[in-house]
Amino acid sequence: MPIKRNENLVQLSRDHHATLLFCWKIRTGLKLNIDTERIKTYVQYFWQVHMQPHFVEEETILFAPVQDAAVQKALDEHADINKQVESIMASSIVQPQQLATLADVVDNHVRYEERELFPHLENILTGEQLKEIGSRLQAAAGTVCNDDFTDEFWKAGHSNN
Repeated sequence: MPIKRNENLVQLSRDHHATLLFCWKIRTGLKLNIDTERIKTYVQYFWQVHMQPHFVEEETILFAPVQDAAVQKALDEHADINKQVESIMASSIVQPQQLATLADVVDNHVRYEERELFPHLENILTGEQLKEIGSRLQAAAGTVCNDDFTDEFWKAGHSNN
């Protein structure tokens, strides 16, 4: 059952759904023994086009009014994910384990934000603050994360998909 989300944070939750699909695509590509270079190209695309801008929105808009341990945990996880992506991008030969670890860390991070951090913020931010956050998020993004990466490596060998 989907978590009831404050309407002002729904956009971020939609991004999170696309990010969980990103993790699934990496894992599926690894199961299919897809060349890690192809998956690396996808990681770079998704990071630059979706995840990095999403992190910036969360950090500058949603997290800004609150400085506590729950927000700090998310900030630390953002920094860790950023380091992992940089490490993958800097690798001349990407190991499957690097990609699997990234998928696990990102998956766990999204679930932390959805299950713990967002409900926490919804409880401590005022209705006025949430409304302000919602309009700033709308102005910043305004579009649902549309993963339009052309190399659908996760579908390899699945002609019925």
